[in-house]
Amino acid sequence: MITRIKGTQDISFDSIDYWQYIEEAIRKITRQYSYTEIRTPVFEATELFKRSVGESTDVVQKEMYTFDDKGGRSITLRPEGTASVARAFVENSFINLGSPTKLYYVGPMFRYEKPQTGRLRQFHQFGAEILGSESALADFEIIEMAYSFLKELRISNTRLFINSIGCPTCREKYKEALRAYYSEKVTTLCEDCRRRYDTNVMRLLDCKIDKEIAGNAPMTLDFLDDDCKEHFEELKMYLERANIDYDIDGHMVRGLDYYSRTAFEIKSSSLGSQDQIVGGGRYDGLVEIVGGKHCPAVGFATGIERIVMLLKSEEISISSSKPDVAILATGKNEAIVGFEYARRLRKAGISTYVDVMERNIRNKMKHASRTGARISLIIGGEEIEKGIVTVRIMRDGSQYKVNGDYMTNYIVDKLRNA
Repeated sequence: MITRIKGTQDISFDSIDYWQYIEEAIRKITRQYSYTEIRTPVFEATELFKRSVGESTDVVQKEMYTFDDKGGRSITLRPEGTASVARAFVENSFINLGSPTKLYYVGPMFRYEKPQTGRLRQFHQFGAEILGSESALADFEIIEMAYSFLKELRISNTRLFINSIGCPTCREKYKEALRAYYSEKVTTLCEDCRRRYDTNVMRLLDCKIDKEIAGNAPMTLDFLDDDCKEHFEELKMYLERANIDYDIDGHMVRGLDYYSRTAFEIKSSSLGSQDQIVGGGRYDGLVEIVGGKHCPAVGFATGIERIVMLLKSEEISISSSKPDVAILATGKNEAIVGFEYARRLRKAGISTYVDVMERNIRNKMKHASRTGARISLIIGGEEIEKGIVTVRIMRDGSQYKVNGDYMTNYIVDKLRNA
C-alpha cells in the first residue's frame, strides 16, 4: 500500500466541515474589508526566500523544500506567503494601480520540520497584506481584520500582544545591546542559539530552551528612535479607541528577517503550548529586497490547521455538509424518477444525495443513515404506480405518503422540523 508522506494529511468527511466553515469566514471578512485575492505559485525561485526571509533564519537553513528542476534552476516550495505576494506586487506593477494595495491569500505552504500537533510539513495559511502605506492606520486595520476574522469564527479566549522592533537604524543599536547582554552567556546557550549569536542575534529571544535568559534581555522598545516611538504610540491609540485590549511584549520578535517596526501575535489560552494563532507585522523593506522601489507594507497570517484545532478545542458547533435528503430507489425505472425528484429538490436549494448502488431497500436505508440525511425518499413499484413518494423522517422513523407533484414543498416544510 502506498501511504501519504509524513507531515501531510488527508482532509475529508467530518474534518472538511471545519475547513469549509473557515473558508466561508475568510470569504466574508475579506469581502467586508474589500481585499482582493491573489493566488501565487506554490513554488518560486529559491533566491526569493533567501533574500526576503533571510539566509540566517531557521526557515532557510533547515526547513525549506528546495530542489533543482530539469532546467537546472533552484526551486523552493513556498514556506510562507508574504515573499511571494511582494514578488508578485513588483513583477506585475501593482503599484501603478494606486496605493494602498490590499491583498489576501489562502493556500498550502511547506516546511521540513518535525511533525507535531498543529504543525505539519504541508500546512495552510490565510494571510492579508496592505502594501503602500506607512501609516499606523494600516497596522491597525490589519490587526482589527484579524480580530474580526476570529470573531466571525466565534473563537474566544484570545489575547493580542504587540511590540515594535524598530527600523533598521535603531534596530542595529538594539542588536549591539543584545550581543553585549549575551556575550558572557554564549557558552551556556543551546547549540542553535550559539550559532544565532553570530548570524541572527535577535532570534535568541525566540528560543524555547533558553527562555529564562531571554526573559531578562534588553527590550526593543528602549532603543526606538523618535519616529518609531511615535508610530507605535499611534497604533496603541487606535487599538484603545477601538476597545481592542492588548499586552506589550518587549521581547517579541518575528521569525523572518523582513519585519520592521510593528510586530504582533494573537494567542489563545485554549491550545496549551501551541498558543499562537495569528502572527504579523510591518515589513517596510521587503518590496525593495525583491527588486522593487521602496514600499512600506504590513500584514498577518494564520494557520488554518491551528484554527481547526481551536474550533474543536472550544467545541464550537458548525454547519454540517451532510445531505438534507437521501433518495432511495428500488429499480432502474424508479431510479429515473428518483433523479427527477433530485433535480427538483436541488433547484430548490436542498442538498440531495442519490443512492446509486443496486442493493435492497434495507441496505439503502442503512447507508442513508450513515450519510446523516435528515429525510429519505423511498421510491418503489407502488410509488411509481400511484405517482407518490414515501417520505421517511430519519430522526424518529415516521413515514408519510406524499403526491409526487407536491413533494418539493412538503420536503421544505418537513426540513424545518426534521
